[in-house]
Amino acid sequence: MSRGKMILGLCGWLLLCFAAASPGAVFMPGEWFAALKKPAWNPPSWIFGPVWTALYAMMAAAAWLVWQRGGWKEQRKPLLIFLAQLAFNALWTPLFFGLHRPGVAFAEIVLLWLAIVATLVAFRPHECPVISQTTSSGCNLVTPRN
Repeated sequence: MSRGKMILGLCGWLLLCFAAASPGAVFMPGEWFAALKKPAWNPPSWIFGPVWTALYAMMAAAAWLVWQRGGWKEQRKPLLIFLAQLAFNALWTPLFFGLHRPGVAFAEIVLLWLAIVATLVAFRPHECPVISQTTSSGCNLVTPRN
């Protein structure tokens, strides 16, 4: 694969992952979230921006590493599993902050966890589970919000 195609591929994965993060800019916590009773171990709000920025960048890097090993033609299954996991990531914010449906958002987190595990299994042969495992860390961070 040419260097130009590799750089373009990385840019595409970064763009896709940060597009999935964009609901976070539309559906903000606001007064509804501030009024919710939260556990004492709930992470501070300021941590989510920098942590999720790093997580989405690392998810893009993981997908890019898998994509480099033959592109869509050879890596269709692991990349489709990754895209499903990315869709679940994007869906949580509108469910929780947009619709104010913590029960539905929690059920979605369960599905997200299953998608994360499937992604880890699919990416394992490609030697990038450590990078993709960062998604599970982010899921751990957001679960107390439910």
